[in-house]
Amino acid sequence: MESFFWIGLANVVEPANLAAILIGVTVGMFVGAMPGLSATMAIALLLPLTYSFRPETGLALLASLYLAAMYGGSIAAILLRTPGTPAAAATVLDGYPMAQKGQAGKALGLSLTASLIGGVISAIVLLTVAPLLGRLVLNFGPVEIFAIAVLGITIIGSLSQGSTILGLMSGAIGLLLGMVGMDLTTGTPRFSFGFLELFGGIDFTVALIGLFSIPQAVRLIMQGNTNKNARVSNVTDRMLPTGPEFLKMLPNSLRSSVIGVFVGLIPGTGGDTASWFAYNEAKRFSRNKAEFGTGYPAGIVAPEAANNAVVGGALIPTIALGIPGSASTAVLLGGLMVHGILPGPSLMTDYGDVTYTLLWAVLFANVALFLVGLLFTRACVAVTKIPNRVVGPVIVVLSVIGAYAINNAVFDIGLMIAFGMLGLAFDSFRIPTPPLVIGLILGPILDTTLQQSLLIGGGQWTVFIENPISATLLAFALLSILQATPLFGSLARRFRTKPVKGAEPAGGDVAGSRE
Repeated sequence: MESFFWIGLANVVEPANLAAILIGVTVGMFVGAMPGLSATMAIALLLPLTYSFRPETGLALLASLYLAAMYGGSIAAILLRTPGTPAAAATVLDGYPMAQKGQAGKALGLSLTASLIGGVISAIVLLTVAPLLGRLVLNFGPVEIFAIAVLGITIIGSLSQGSTILGLMSGAIGLLLGMVGMDLTTGTPRFSFGFLELFGGIDFTVALIGLFSIPQAVRLIMQGNTNKNARVSNVTDRMLPTGPEFLKMLPNSLRSSVIGVFVGLIPGTGGDTASWFAYNEAKRFSRNKAEFGTGYPAGIVAPEAANNAVVGGALIPTIALGIPGSASTAVLLGGLMVHGILPGPSLMTDYGDVTYTLLWAVLFANVALFLVGLLFTRACVAVTKIPNRVVGPVIVVLSVIGAYAINNAVFDIGLMIAFGMLGLAFDSFRIPTPPLVIGLILGPILDTTLQQSLLIGGGQWTVFIENPISATLLAFALLSILQATPLFGSLARRFRTKPVKGAEPAGGDVAGSRE
């Protein structure tokens, strides 16, 4: 693996890969600056373009876009009071008030510098922790890989925003859709309904474009133009913080970066969770708590360092275990699959050169983001002025072109539109989409490893219990479902509020205290 470490570094400094990183950073920053657009949607749209690239070049482009969109979201948050991405929601609290004071450049500079610190720390952790996990799972067989896949789908489902049942249902639908196509063991077609185009399964890229792009375009068209009167149209002051300002923000940046890495490690969470967590911790440690929400620098530094640190943290389980840490990393796994690379625990050994190039690309992308951000952040102000009703139709056109270009098939356009309608239905009923994406990825892996495991165990399901690693992982999967269910939560609360034997509850409230 040590040789792959240096091979990855040599690959990433090739001109083509450096150019891909610069392009990804620039596009990602502009996408993030557009209110309502997301990194996941942009990655899905750009996936077809990477077909003609080498795997490491395409992945470097997509990873750079993902990272830069995290920072780009703060541009709209600071200038428009509208988060460009969900992860920038906490930045609004202090970023917009600072911009209204005539310090929009300073607010953007703090965001850019904090993003650099958070991103570099997470990239270093990614380069050191992911290989260790890769060595740990090097000898995993079908039984262990099946348990990892089960854990991945249950964690993603149970940690989804809103109803746990809806999250698990979304994951189950994704698993069913992942079964479409030819059975790899028996060679018989499943759920193809006579369409030859479905014998090879549902094209993952087509599904992603439909799920994330079409619903977003419809939302933008329906919203129209918002916050016209809330725009800060000019950035005239200094961006980069001074030396004393940098030293003052450093402890907050480091603490928030650590928070972002740990939150990113938990599949199903994201930059928005890490941002609010870091913002609250910054406020708790601050001596000037009352100044938060009035344009206080620490209120910008904390969420921006955290949401960029999430990128490296989320990629750790994605690279080492094949369990996507977020919707965006799930789409990145789709990028691997586009190039014939099967995600899983063997990723760092069988495709070590590509994987380590991706790890190094994350570190280089942070440096590129800082340099490109200094040059083009002021230009991004113009991007925030594009009307939603112009952006929406453009996204639809790009989605149709992207879906058709994959296989030059009109069928794929219809399939993309069908997934777009499914995404709209999910949005209407508040059903989370990321578990469905994870199900699409893990479905074939679950299917194949389940059949292989049963062959190893002579058809006995006890093979999963007899193996200590798979038994432990499946126990964690069961626990992740139980702890998120309302029944388990109510029992836990009842246990915590159970009165001590012989003690008289205050006020005669036998059921325990209520808030």
